[in-house]
Amino acid sequence: MKLLIASDIHGSAFYCKRLIEAFKNEHADKILLLGDILYHGPRNDLPEGYAPKEVISMLNNIKEYIICVRGNCDTEVDQMVLEFPVLSEQAYLCLDDVEMLAVHGHKPFPPVKCKTIVLSGHTHVPKLEEANGVAYMNPGSVSIPKENSHHGYMVFENKKFIWKDFDGNVKNEYSVK
Repeated sequence: MKLLIASDIHGSAFYCKRLIEAFKNEHADKILLLGDILYHGPRNDLPEGYAPKEVISMLNNIKEYIICVRGNCDTEVDQMVLEFPVLSEQAYLCLDDVEMLAVHGHKPFPPVKCKTIVLSGHTHVPKLEEANGVAYMNPGSVSIPKENSHHGYMVFENKKFIWKDFDGNVKNEYSVK
């Protein structure tokens, strides 16, 4: 199974469209959204193409492919308009014998065992960090990248994570041992 992992769309129809194009071009089976879908939050400027109603429509059109966890900008009102679950604080996945914990990243991570991959968004900065046998990964932000990072996403397939920008350029890779 091929998984596309993304975070922090923040209501940008412009970048949501690019994300869906990447999903199709990657021939991914599912999209894992790590929160902050519709609202840009009080600390962020409006992202390019800010149009939450368009994002709602685009994502609802592919709802059967979406797995989502709640971000700090996601609310019960968002769940009323989105046709896939968005309010779960975390999701556990096991693909290709790789255990993953998906969270947004604005709260402390629950305890995880060695060899688990923790996927989180929130910071808008792509990250790969290992500590105590756990790999922590962040795909960065779809619409509002920070610290001079790129607009992008990650893919997971065959025990390998790949960070990409929307032009398809590989930015980083990590193979699970």
